[in-house]
Amino acid sequence: MSKSILQDYKGGECYLCSLLYDNDFPQQTEEHHIFYGGGNRKLSEHYGLKVKLCIAHHREGPEAVHRNKRNRELLCRIAQRKFEEKYPDKSFREIFGKNYL
Repeated sequence: MSKSILQDYKGGECYLCSLLYDNDFPQQTEEHHIFYGGGNRKLSEHYGLKVKLCIAHHREGPEAVHRNKRNRELLCRIAQRKFEEKYPDKSFREIFGKNYL
């Protein structure tokens, strides 16, 4: 398992709670692969494009990335920018088949 290039997992905080609400309190979280489906989950794992999310931001509730297009696409844009910064010699669009910026 590769490390996230977006978040240090040591603290146990939800990436979106921290980003959207400046809430860095440790809580129960689940790992979310930012790009999933169609083989993209393996690519997310390989390139470290994953974050820890609380249950409300992961799969339950109106802000959950598996239900909320705005939050899902926000993570996709952030991940693409980080990918392009970390891997300047690789083409995000060629690897993931889409441009989120």
